[in-house]
Amino acid sequence: MNIWQYVLLAAVTTSALIWPSSDVQAMTVSGRASTVVEWYDNADGDTSVPFYQYLLLNVRDIDNNGLNFKSYGRFADDLADEEDADSRLYYAYLEKKNVVEGLDFKLGRQFISTTAGASVMDGLYVNYEAACGYGIKLFGGGDVSYYKGYSATDLIGGLEVYGQLFDSLDIALSYLQKWDESELSHELFGLNLDYTLNDTLNLYSETQFNYLSNSVSYFLVGANYLPTTDFSLRAEYLYSLPVFSSTSIYSVFAVEEYEEMMAELSYSIMPGLRSFIRGTLEKYDAYDDAVVLEAGIEKIRKDRFSGYLVGTWRDDEEGEDLYGVKARAAYLITPKFQAGVGAHIDVLERELDYDDDETTASRVWVDGTCYFTRDLNLEAKVERIESDLYDEYYSGRVRLNVHF
Repeated sequence: MNIWQYVLLAAVTTSALIWPSSDVQAMTVSGRASTVVEWYDNADGDTSVPFYQYLLLNVRDIDNNGLNFKSYGRFADDLADEEDADSRLYYAYLEKKNVVEGLDFKLGRQFISTTAGASVMDGLYVNYEAACGYGIKLFGGGDVSYYKGYSATDLIGGLEVYGQLFDSLDIALSYLQKWDESELSHELFGLNLDYTLNDTLNLYSETQFNYLSNSVSYFLVGANYLPTTDFSLRAEYLYSLPVFSSTSIYSVFAVEEYEEMMAELSYSIMPGLRSFIRGTLEKYDAYDDAVVLEAGIEKIRKDRFSGYLVGTWRDDEEGEDLYGVKARAAYLITPKFQAGVGAHIDVLERELDYDDDETTASRVWVDGTCYFTRDLNLEAKVERIESDLYDEYYSGRVRLNVHF
């Protein structure tokens, strides 16, 4: 976080605290403070020990008339001085609903998401919904990037028009622009459709069109069928084409398409116990297609036990077949302590960092949570990991959560 971002947080926080109020007792403050210490081996074989202090803050009804302030951020440092641990302000904004009938606004750092695109923005978001159910969202401000210098000339703006047709078809049209150092870098259109028939069939679709490259950059269509409360059948088709900034050198290179077809059958055996089977066809331009099959059972904790067991099979013609398993079991030994153990063996799990591929093939872990009080708990986890970059390494994390 650079200095003016700290200034933004301080200004918004100060505004929230000094806003005139006719009834100070109506204002409430709540949130969560989390202290996190991690350790892991880096690419040079040295051990990094990043430290994070997270703070989630909600100040409600500041003016006794629905004005709220919400923020979430972290301070970070590496205690071993091996890696760059970045401090970040995720969001910090003032929010007020029904400024006038049907009009809401948010002012400050916030996450903007439309089918046309998404970003973290420092700016103003306004939503007006008429009594008939139709509405419009407008937003604009500074486009926040965590991976490069944040410039006052990096801007974002857009709108979304939404409503419901025929009492069951939700529709939204969106438009988004981004400017990188005063140059137009993105111009995108979005269309979102959602249709429900008799509470048993849900059809949905999302389309993103990249105007600068004159191409569809994202398309999703799916259906979810629920003949009973226990059964569900879901099918999806996904098409994706990378979107690069027009100011980036990558925008002049050919990009590869990705397609995915998926079907999943789910059955609720009893409340809290679900089974499923899922099949996915992954289609690549530069690599052989892959078929991924998964089947498993999942238990949500309602008393003491929770966990899941999933078998996976990945098949492609390049010889990278994987027969794997995902398993986890956790047990609330006492009302104050829960212990767990888990393993994901021969399962590709992709986590793309900004400049490193953190894809892992296998991981085994133990974890535990101590509930000291309703508002104070301590979490700990130790993992052995095999990744695409390392044969094996170990990592751990301890997290203290204080709710207030």
